[in-house]
Amino acid sequence: MRLISYTRPGDPDVLELLEAPTPEPGPGEVRVRMAFSGVNPTDWKSRTAAQPGPDGQVPNQDGSGTVDAVGEGVDPVLVGERVWIWLAAWQRRWGTAAEHIVVPARNVVLLGADPSFELGAALGIPFLTAHRCLTVAESLPDRLGAGALTGHTVLVQGGAGAVGNAAIQLARWAGATVITTVSGPRKAQLAAAAGADHVVNYREQDVVAEVRKIAPKGVDAIVEVSPARNAAVDAQVIGMHGAVAMYADDGGAEVTVPVRTQMGPNARWQFVLLYTQPERASSLGVEDVAAAVADGAVRVGEQAGLPLHVFPLAETAAAHRAVQDGVVGKVLVDVTA
Repeated sequence: MRLISYTRPGDPDVLELLEAPTPEPGPGEVRVRMAFSGVNPTDWKSRTAAQPGPDGQVPNQDGSGTVDAVGEGVDPVLVGERVWIWLAAWQRRWGTAAEHIVVPARNVVLLGADPSFELGAALGIPFLTAHRCLTVAESLPDRLGAGALTGHTVLVQGGAGAVGNAAIQLARWAGATVITTVSGPRKAQLAAAAGADHVVNYREQDVVAEVRKIAPKGVDAIVEVSPARNAAVDAQVIGMHGAVAMYADDGGAEVTVPVRTQMGPNARWQFVLLYTQPERASSLGVEDVAAAVADGAVRVGEQAGLPLHVFPLAETAAAHRAVQDGVVGKVLVDVTA
């Protein structure tokens, strides 16, 4: 079978297309015949910083495909099921940039017959991160479902990114009023297509004033892509018992928070990293995202505010470079091409 691997950290050029034996699933594992591999910022960051093991590292955490074999202790009924995969490569060699991979059974989720493999490969990190960001506030439930956030208001900072798009779609499915910020008209169109109720161009409008017009008492949750830059704004629009959920690090910048003004609303400033979040949060996130997919509430593509950029497996390095360069939309690797 074909796979992508790297044996040393570095630029996208360290990624190599190789031939290798098809792996066999061990106890508690399943083998998936891959359709698409999803590329996220965390994948290129790992590639540049982490030292691979002696056998090399297959990159990419997310993907979709069909279960074609199971190991001991796994119900064989899974064979033939279409699935999406999350955190395939976390502390393991097998990422999703391969024709076949083996992963623990808990890391595959039934996709169903109707959703596309492209959709399945776009779920994983963006949607599970967005779920966590939307459920950490004390004023909000820890589960998402149709109508679960009715009467609540969410601010998504950076609504044209992959996590921002996921947060908009999940929040709308749950019934929240969604405000999002963008940097220009093109991204405004994408955020609106995702389902945002209100779109604010932060380069031309006063974000605090616009948010306060919509939510005079403040917002219940802020999904924050740039905490160092936006902390002053977030502090002025967070509502009673709300939370600022920070899932990106602004390149290592530090966040300054005005303590006294945050004490009044008992605001929470929450750091979010999918890899190390509590096990219960991951389990609930997987269940709720799967439910949103089953409800038909999650979409991908231009019409959903998430343009797709698809590369063949042999061009995985170009896919990584596109994400590293900040392409707008979702980058996928077509493993079958």
